[in-house]
Amino acid sequence: MTQETDAHQLALDLLGREYDELEADEQRVLERVATGTYTQPDADELVQLHNTFGDRMADRVAAVGGSWAFIIAFAVVLLGWMLLNSRVLEAVGLRPFDAYPYIFLNLMLSTLAAVQAPIILMSQNRQATKDRITARHDYEVNLRTQLEILRLARKIDRMAAEVRMAAKQLPFEGES
Repeated sequence: MTQETDAHQLALDLLGREYDELEADEQRVLERVATGTYTQPDADELVQLHNTFGDRMADRVAAVGGSWAFIIAFAVVLLGWMLLNSRVLEAVGLRPFDAYPYIFLNLMLSTLAAVQAPIILMSQNRQATKDRITARHDYEVNLRTQLEILRLARKIDRMAAEVRMAAKQLPFEGES
């Protein structure tokens, strides 16, 4: 029996539908069950295979930009900038390089936001893709598990029927 025949037969036996009526994911699972092969690698491995340098860099920027360390360091830099340009430089007799209302600081913050936002969105899009791959993988694993359980249950039913048939044919101790 070929793999195709096995998959078609499994579709009828286990799912009660024709193989051609099944979705692509279901067909793929039936083919794997028929051949005894395992599912594909997990989502992280698949995504890592296709990641470019820019993808990895965007993920890293998003990870750093969304951390408490970045927030605290950013707050320290902002406070330092404001203190330096309002009190410290004046105290030593120098003119502040970005006096209140800190126009240069606002320009840098706007530039940072303009660059960081699309990078974070790219990272989120890749994460959404990884989540879809994970969901599809989980679905395939769950379907395969259900199909294997059905196959095992049917084997047990057949074996139980064979045991009952064999038991009927054996003479009891009280019989002669």
